[in-house]
Amino acid sequence: MPSPTPGIVARVAEATPPAVAMRMRGLSDRAIAWLFVGPTMVLLLAINIFPLIWTIKLSFTNYRANRPNANVLDVGIDNYVSVLTDPDIWLAMQATAHFLFWTIFLQMVIGFALAYLIDRKFRGHGFWTTMILIPMMLSPAVVGNFWAFLYQPQIGLFNYAVSFLTGVPASSFEMIGSVKLAPWAIIIVDTWMWTPYVMLICLAGLRSIPDYIYEAAEVDRASKWRQFWSITLPMVLPFIMLAVLFRGIENFKMFDMVNLLTSGGPGSATELASITLKREAFEKWRTGYSSAFAIILFVSVFGLANIYVKALNHVKNR
Repeated sequence: MPSPTPGIVARVAEATPPAVAMRMRGLSDRAIAWLFVGPTMVLLLAINIFPLIWTIKLSFTNYRANRPNANVLDVGIDNYVSVLTDPDIWLAMQATAHFLFWTIFLQMVIGFALAYLIDRKFRGHGFWTTMILIPMMLSPAVVGNFWAFLYQPQIGLFNYAVSFLTGVPASSFEMIGSVKLAPWAIIIVDTWMWTPYVMLICLAGLRSIPDYIYEAAEVDRASKWRQFWSITLPMVLPFIMLAVLFRGIENFKMFDMVNLLTSGGPGSATELASITLKREAFEKWRTGYSSAFAIILFVSVFGLANIYVKALNHVKNR
């Protein structure tokens, strides 16, 4: 890196108060580095590390946030045992797994297909790329309210679009009011919103492939299909796996959009793990129990992410 010009150094030195300059001259490079990094570390500890440690402590107690003056008893691992043996928790985990699988699958397929088409650089590809990215730029709260209106069986456009394509009466079904359709309603919304994100990652992977590899394949008379399976897909696979990692972590803790659309209903059809956690913590006020549930979710995501990252590194280094 080129060194700063003498003029810039002189102006910085002149602008520094003499008292501060004297103290700075007595500090080593390591001390100066910690001087800049220190505030960030303190902020990180205050915002992230301390709440995590406090949650772990509460998970071993019967503490309730709505009874701050009640006696707090140490219950050991009873909260963890209760969480792991609670059938409602396992139903929420099943709903979360269903949501995770289908959203990731649809977003990967559609996102990669869109990236592959846009990489062809057809006329107007810049305009269509911008249009595709619009859902990703919106707030989840806006998206939740917007689609809640679209799903209305009487005035929503979604039912009329389905009726136009299939001939089924628009008022004969309700997406967010049906136990069978409500899980697919939130899957459709999440796919609509976050497929552009996957498309961008896949597009970055496609653009990173050198042209000379395709040129060499054409010299060897490889077909387009062969080029796709032997060059494009293997070289884009690390980017696809990275997109799966990001979307998996985000969708595992999905809350705001689902809460606005269905609030976990009808019944518990769309009650994801995050919705169950909110109900235990802020409706039933079982703070210790919900803390144990939060720690279990954290350990699950952290462990699975570590295993997945090792697989991703293996694919990148092959």
